[in-house]
Amino acid sequence: MLTSTPLLSKQLPTLQYSFTPERFDETWEAPLATLLGLGRAAGADFIEFFLERVNYISCLAEDDAITSITPRLSTGAGVRVFRGKADCYVSTNDLSFAGLKTALEKGLSILGLQLPAPNAFIPEINLELLRDYATKRGKDGWLPLCSSIREMGEVLLEGTSQLTRTAKHIQSRNATYFRDWQEVLVAASDGTFARDIRLTQSVRLSLLCADGANRASIGERAGNTSDPNFLKTWDYQETAEQIGDSAGKMLYADYVESGTYPIIMANHFGGVIFHEACGHLLETTQIERNTSPFADKKGEKIAHESLTAWDEGRSENAFGTIDMDDEGMPAQRTLLIEKGVLKNFLADRAGSWRTGNPRTGSGRRQNYAFAAASRMRNTYIATGEYSIEDLLASIDKGIYCKKMGGGSVGATGQFNFGVDEAYLIENGKITKPLKGAILIGEAKEIMNKISMCSQDLSLAPGFCGSVSGSIYTTVGQPHIKVDSITVGGR
Repeated sequence: MLTSTPLLSKQLPTLQYSFTPERFDETWEAPLATLLGLGRAAGADFIEFFLERVNYISCLAEDDAITSITPRLSTGAGVRVFRGKADCYVSTNDLSFAGLKTALEKGLSILGLQLPAPNAFIPEINLELLRDYATKRGKDGWLPLCSSIREMGEVLLEGTSQLTRTAKHIQSRNATYFRDWQEVLVAASDGTFARDIRLTQSVRLSLLCADGANRASIGERAGNTSDPNFLKTWDYQETAEQIGDSAGKMLYADYVESGTYPIIMANHFGGVIFHEACGHLLETTQIERNTSPFADKKGEKIAHESLTAWDEGRSENAFGTIDMDDEGMPAQRTLLIEKGVLKNFLADRAGSWRTGNPRTGSGRRQNYAFAAASRMRNTYIATGEYSIEDLLASIDKGIYCKKMGGGSVGATGQFNFGVDEAYLIENGKITKPLKGAILIGEAKEIMNKISMCSQDLSLAPGFCGSVSGSIYTTVGQPHIKVDSITVGGR
């Protein structure tokens, strides 16, 4: 516990703390508050500790066999030290008081700071009462309720088996699942003291069909936070039927002709283009480097007036939902674009200090080895006023992009994305299937060409890589019309 009299630097080696090693709870307050005070006494402007415990497992089924089961257990911590607008980050897997003190000392030295002299007073950092989101929402009991290894294998094999009944000319089938359980604790010199447990799960079923020179590869992913029974209730039969139907249509589809077309992009994972081509450009990691074309456009029109977009961490069970970010800030909703006008950027603590934009609860990281950075959560284009029929009726000849594939995005918003499932639009009607379509464009141009949004918003799970590692995010949108875009093909 903290001493009742002022603490001197020379007393630190003899301090004894008793904290709970298998759980991040109130017993961690005293040692972390002491270390935070030590950092402040050394001259740091701000210090933050991030503690993490992970229990992860993944399972892979290929055709009719389980070919891989991969468990991972890890525990560690990171300390971030700020001096002015400069900062550094040091991580360790030694969570003893001595281990955390050593990490702090290394961080201080990187910024040219040293531990205070032996007779220096260590200020007492008054941490808030622990904000324990895990206990408040009953998350401590989640892990034992998750699917066992046997159940994982059984469900995945049932999924791959179902594909044999929904598709023809199958070359390979596979199903993958992972469960990522994470306990985190954040303590900072501004008094932040917060704990949470996250449970993220995902399952994917995919299929490759081949008949001579014809190929079709289709997959579908489902994801969830906060539901230990997610895998047990996954409808693999419906997923297999959807994949089999799509593969059958794409196997013998004609290749799209290259050109410039109006397109309709489906809801759900169609939102990946907004995420990649625009969302990243609204993160302060881009703003502070001046690599975003939108850096000086706040309050200005950057998109068609039909477009409103949000980023938030509060949608029930969505893949990017969090009760708090990795800097201990509660989740919130952030209006990014309203009727075409740029309203807000996504800011973590460092991004806020360096750009002047308010924090948005967007400080996220893959694990304790990474410093938090401004990252997206659940990011989507909002519902519009049109029906899908209205969108189709507005196009004489174009392309319906039903299922998006992979792609790449440049630092300033140039992108290209493959389309796994597409169809020709003729006279307002969806006609023959097409394959080989690649959408090519630039964010600041494409945002002004999204002229119609339908009423069927749908969200999809995804993964996002950036400076703070790979994190779980949601993409989404209703069906949207893009007035014109370059489509690569044959």
